[in-house]
Parts: sequence; structure tokens; C-alpha cells
Amino acid sequence: MNVADLDQLWVYLSGSPLLSLLATLLVFALAVRINRALSGTPLLHPVTLSIAMLIGLLMLVDMDYPTYFEGAQFIHFLLGPATVALAIPLYDHRERVRRLLGPLLIACMTGIVTAVASTLGLAMALGARPETVLSLAPRSVTSPIAMGIAEQIGGIPSLAAGLVLLTGSIGCALSPWVFRLLRVQDPAVQGFTLGLAAHGFGTAQAFARIGAVAGAFSGLAMGLTGLLTAFLLPLLIRLFGLGG
Repeated sequence: MNVADLDQLWVYLSGSPLLSLLATLLVFALAVRINRALSGTPLLHPVTLSIAMLIGLLMLVDMDYPTYFEGAQFIHFLLGPATVALAIPLYDHRERVRRLLGPLLIACMTGIVTAVASTLGLAMALGARPETVLSLAPRSVTSPIAMGIAEQIGGIPSLAAGLVLLTGSIGCALSPWVFRLLRVQDPAVQGFTLGLAAHGFGTAQAFARIGAVAGAFSGLAMGLTGLLTAFLLPLLIRLFGLGG
């Protein structure tokens, strides 16, 4: 096959939305293999690595994001069913959740207030613009909720989504050291902490690296954090004098 044939093949493939779907699956599979080859280090989370590789690939082939998303939207659609499926392991541990519901709610609200207050305080102290501060505020909830909250309070949804990914990556990277430092060994506590601080990234890591119990409690924390943040964040925003 000569260069002209390869060029024609690329033109044909680039016109199909399935190319983006195939590229996404292959890049993620490669990222998982790289992560496993490095002993599963959280410093190179497969999702973070996939994002970096896909950005490089899109720049290399000069493909804009809307064209890429025509194929990637099929994976994006599965995000909803995957999130709902988190209820299955949670149902298996419903008795333990029922017994711990009070402490879990207190821990969740404490985590939300701490995350939002520290973020707003630091951002304002460093002189960040109001729209940047408001985009940072929902960084500890899963992307769809964070984008919706950011839009409602006057932030930038796309910036909020990027900050959510960064927060999840950092949370997954630091969590093993934090657990060892604080001698946290209970998988339920580890999972709830990951879901609270690192949302979807943390939940994936809880299932993959710790177990089903940690995954169940991480999914619970992720859901509770998103729900409670939607109610608590506007109040905290007004407390910091950022309300419209």
C-alpha cells in the first residue's frame, strides 16, 4: 500500500464517527496497560492518561472536538447507565449503610463545607476573578453536576469540568499516602472518602484497587456530595459575599 492509498484510507476513516469511538477505546486500553505496567500507580490514573493521549492525538491529526465527539458520544451516553449501576453494590450493603447513615451524612456535609470554604478562601486570597472562583467552588462533585451548578451560580461550566477532572486525579494520587499516614484500613471509610473527595475517579479507584465494599460507599458518597452540594453551595457563596 503506497502513500496515496494510505491518504485515501485516512480520508475515508476520518469521515466516520466510529473512528473517534475506536480511538477512544484503544487509547483507554493502552492507558490501562501502561498503568498496570507501572504497578497501578495513582500518579498516572488511566483516565487522566487517556485524556492527555487523546488531546495529543487530536492535535496530531488536526481534528476538532465537535468532530471527535460525534463518535465519542456513544461512550458518553453510557455514563448515565454506569452511574445508575452503582446502586447495585450499594444495595448489597444497605444494612450497613442504614446503620451508619447519620455519621455518613455528617461526614459528607463536613467534607463539602471544608472543600468549598477552603477553595473559595484560597482562590479569593490569591486574587482570582469572581467567575474563576465560582467555577472552582463545585470542583469536588462529579462533572455533570459541577457544570450545572457552575452555570447556575455564575461560573464557567467548561472550566468547572476541567477542575473536576484535576481534583479527581489529585485525590486518587494522594489517597494511598493519606490512608497510610492516618492508618485508615476500613474499606468503607476509604471508599466514602474517595467518593467524597475524588467523585467518579475515586469511585473507579475504590472498585479497582480496594474492593466492592469501598466501591459501594464511594458511590454513595459521590451521590450524596452532588445532591447536598447543590443545596449548600449557594448558601456558602452568599456567605463569602459572592452571591449575585
